[in-house]
Amino acid sequence: MTTAYDFTLPGLEGGTINLNDYRGRPLLIVNTASKCGFTPQYEGLQAIWCQFKKAGLVVIGVPSNDFGKQEPGTASEIADFCHRNYGVSFPMAARGSVKGANAIPLFQWLNKECGFLGRPRWNFYKYLINRSGQPAAWFSSLTPPTSPRVRDAIERTLLNG
Repeated sequence: MTTAYDFTLPGLEGGTINLNDYRGRPLLIVNTASKCGFTPQYEGLQAIWCQFKKAGLVVIGVPSNDFGKQEPGTASEIADFCHRNYGVSFPMAARGSVKGANAIPLFQWLNKECGFLGRPRWNFYKYLINRSGQPAAWFSSLTPPTSPRVRDAIERTLLNG
């Protein structure tokens, strides 16, 4: 059976993000963009990362230019923007496609596992992965990362796997 831990992502600032390094830890994977109305959610993602990382949660941002061409920058421009404006310190992947036939393998898997309704329709879709590496919940762009729904799901996943 395939799990989220079976995937790797090129890192935004070089290297590789090997999700197997986080085996047994819940993941919050988010497709991001720097020029979107939802971009301020970076602040909430950073807050979630700071609040729950000691408990084991890993937040991973995956910049994508798929929706409204709202992530047009180079890797260094994206990294500078995230650090300067939102203090992002969680792992960020290199820009990649998250929808359709050109989606990166992790998002092809998420799209299959989460079904039609769970496929990202815009920037800042959030995918909570449990300790077994399977999707536990997903949240649309409209659901802020600091909302009670997301926090409760994270806390349940941290407690129950």
